[in-house]
Amino acid sequence: MTGTTPARPIETVFLDAGGVLVHPNWVRVSDALARHGVPADASRLTAAEPYAKLEMDRGAVMARTDDRQRGWIYFDAVLRHAGLTPDDASDRALAEVRAYHDVHNVWEAVPADVVPALEALRALEVRLVVVSNANGTLRRLFERLDLARWFDVVLDSHEFGVEKPDPRLFHLALAASGAQAATTVHVGDFFHIDVAGARAAGLADAVLLDPAGLYGDAGCTRVARLLDVAALVARLNGPVT
Repeated sequence: MTGTTPARPIETVFLDAGGVLVHPNWVRVSDALARHGVPADASRLTAAEPYAKLEMDRGAVMARTDDRQRGWIYFDAVLRHAGLTPDDASDRALAEVRAYHDVHNVWEAVPADVVPALEALRALEVRLVVVSNANGTLRRLFERLDLARWFDVVLDSHEFGVEKPDPRLFHLALAASGAQAATTVHVGDFFHIDVAGARAAGLADAVLLDPAGLYGDAGCTRVARLLDVAALVARLNGPVT
């Protein structure tokens, strides 16, 4: 972890969904690509993802797109960083993925450390709130994945017509959860969506999940694993009595 941390104890942790709690089902994506003659092993796509995200985060994509547009630019970027050239065949495969996503949500893979991290945060007696740019299927997805039970509030941007980095979504989350900005941290995977948005909303801190260690110059608190967030909160708040 790097960066600065707030002086006041943390009472609430906001968490992004995609890229933090749930990830794309790369096996499903790989299978769709294979049906259209595009060889792309799921592990290869997984390894390429952090570099695709960094490219998007450092470029002009964030400023000129909304979440729906951004998602499919992202898949093309993953293909390129996996050594593939997006073409008509991959477009047809990704159209299948999009159709599935529109109904079920393809961000359906839960990393092994997520539940232990949520257990550790719950043991610290902090509120847990999901603040996510999503497509209206997030709450249903979390029920299907048995994640909803961990959270006090789940905010899906689609339901409010506003999305990160707009600070209004964070303000809605504060109001819905009864939290205070000064004792709330947000954890996300994009600097220009999550860190910039949380800072604009006046939250105590913004934590960037950076498992590949690509954001050394970002100037914010960074963690490699979600479990590191629990360790951070525990260190700030001291033992629960």
